[in-house]
Amino acid sequence: MYRQLYNTNLYLTAYGRIYRNAGSMTPGVTEETADGTALETFDTIIAALRQERYQWQPARRTYIPKKNGKKRPLGLPVWSDKLLAEVMRMILDAYFDATFSDHSHGFRPQRGCHTALREIYPTWTGTAWIIEGDIADCFGSLDHDLIIAALAEHIQDGRFLNLVKKLLDAGYMDHWTFNQTFSGVPQGSILSPVLSNILLSKLDRFVETQLMPQYNTGRKKRANQAYQNLIHRAHHLRKNGQREAARKMKQQAQKLSAIDPQDPDYRRLRYCRYADDFALAFVGPKEEAEAIKQRLRAFLREELKLNLSEEKTLITHTRDKAAKFLNYEITTIQSNRKHTRDKNGYKGRKINGTIGLKVPRKVVAEKCKRYMRKGNPIHRAELLNESDDTIIATYQLEYRGLANYYHMAYNLHTLHTLKRVMEISLTKTKAAQAQNIRPESL
Repeated sequence: MYRQLYNTNLYLTAYGRIYRNAGSMTPGVTEETADGTALETFDTIIAALRQERYQWQPARRTYIPKKNGKKRPLGLPVWSDKLLAEVMRMILDAYFDATFSDHSHGFRPQRGCHTALREIYPTWTGTAWIIEGDIADCFGSLDHDLIIAALAEHIQDGRFLNLVKKLLDAGYMDHWTFNQTFSGVPQGSILSPVLSNILLSKLDRFVETQLMPQYNTGRKKRANQAYQNLIHRAHHLRKNGQREAARKMKQQAQKLSAIDPQDPDYRRLRYCRYADDFALAFVGPKEEAEAIKQRLRAFLREELKLNLSEEKTLITHTRDKAAKFLNYEITTIQSNRKHTRDKNGYKGRKINGTIGLKVPRKVVAEKCKRYMRKGNPIHRAELLNESDDTIIATYQLEYRGLANYYHMAYNLHTLHTLKRVMEISLTKTKAAQAQNIRPESL
C-alpha cells in the first residue's frame, strides 16, 4: 500500500479535489498554499516518501465558535500535508468503504444525512423508544494505538502504518507554542474522518452482531384481545340493525391499539450512525432500552476507550416527545381519527406507528434572528454595496439551502415564517441601497 503513494496521478487527482476548498489558500505553520503548486511539488513529496523521511508538520490551531457559546478547535495543516492526506484518504476509502456497515452514513461516498434519514423513515415503523447516542469529544478522544491496531487488522504494511502514526503524533501549534497530541485524530485533517470511521465501525459490528440479534424477536405482534372483542361486538350490533350502537362501539375500539403494545414475545431494534452521532430505535419496554444504553456505554468504555455524553445521550418516548438526530426531530405518529386506504382498498389507521420527520421550531427561530432586530426584519448592511443580482442570489441560496436540507420533513410549511422574514429583509435591503441611506441612520 505504501508504494501506491509514489503514483503522481493520485496527487493530480487529489489536487483536483481539494484546490477549490475554502482553506486551500490559508497557510498553516508555513507560507505554503495551493497557489504555485507544480509537478515539482508532487515530486518532492514522493522523494521524501521513497526515502521514508517525510515529516508531517504540526497544524496551526484556530478556534471557531459553537452554538452553545464554546469554541471548537480547528487545525490548519500545511498544503503538502493536505495533498498527501488526500491521497491516503482515497486509498483507504477504496479499501475500507466496502467493509463498513450499511448503517453508517457519515463521511462516505454517495452517503450523507439524507441517506441516513431515508433509512430511518421507512424502517423504524412502530418505534416506541429512541436512544439518542452522542460520544463525548469523540474525535479528540480516539486512542492512537486502537486506530493503528484497527488498520493493522487489514493492512500488513509497516511503512504505511508508521506514516499514519506519525500523522497522529504530529501535534499542533497554538499561538506558536507546540503541543503534543496523545489522543484523538488531527482536527481539520482530511484523513481524520476515514480514520474515525475505521475505529467506530467496531461499534457498528457490536450492535449488528450482538444487540440486534438479541432484541429482534417475534414475527409480528399479537392481536389486542380487547380491541378484537369490541370490533366483534360492533359487527354483531350492526348485523342486528343497531347501527348507532355499532358506530359508538367502533369509536370506542379505535381508542385502543389493534395489536398488543406490550407483547412480551416481540422486540425490534434498529440502528443508524452518522460520524459520532448514532440513534437506536427500540420496540419494547423502557427497562430494556435502558439496558441497551448501558451495554453501549460499557462497550465504548472498555473496547474503544470512549465515553457517552451524559447530556446528549437520551432515551425518548417518541409518541410523547420528539427525539433529535441530524438536526431533525423524529416522532412516531399517532392519530386515531385519520383513516387511509392501503393498496388493497382496506380503510384503517394506516398512519399510526409511522415515523414523522420534523423541522425543529428552534431552527426556524434561530434562522429568523439573522434577519431581525428587536423582533422586526431589518436590512443587511453588508450587502448594500453589492449588485441587485448578488443580493437576490444571496437570499435565494440561503433559503434554498435550508429548504433542501429539510425537504423530508412533513411540516416543511413552517419555513413560510422564515420566508416572509427574508422577503421583508430583502425589500428593506434594496430600499436602503436605492435611497443610498447610511446604515447607521436606519
